[in-house]
Amino acid sequence: MGISWSNMRKNLESEYICESLKGRIQYFVTRYRHSHDSEGRVSIRIDGEEVFKSCYFDWCNYRCKSDISAINNGAFDQFFFYKAYYIYDNQPIKDSLNSNNAIVRLFAILDKRTGKRTLEKIKNTVDSQPYWLKLFYQLRLSAENING
Repeated sequence: MGISWSNMRKNLESEYICESLKGRIQYFVTRYRHSHDSEGRVSIRIDGEEVFKSCYFDWCNYRCKSDISAINNGAFDQFFFYKAYYIYDNQPIKDSLNSNNAIVRLFAILDKRTGKRTLEKIKNTVDSQPYWLKLFYQLRLSAENING
């Protein structure tokens, strides 16, 4: 995929994030080098508080259904996170907002290219989002003073 984790994190937390949330969102990804296949975990913090986390073992519990089903249930490992970033970083923001991959939508909803008019149009889709993603939609709408 060609980009380091530190560059991904910098892009997500500084370059792509909307001004109203800059400094409030932190992404954390790690690999456990001594675990089988160097598996790891992902977490997202809002204002320093970990509000979401997932790891390979969470994903294993859902993988018999499908990768998308697992992701929608908040179960994915760091490799799905990297793949979602690659997809998000290489397509138009509109496509990311409509992606069937919830991680891609997470990145897109927090993106500065997702403007207030677009947020107004999609505010009614919050309830249709996976349970873990609703928080981020609500956070962005609140940060932009849009009633969802």
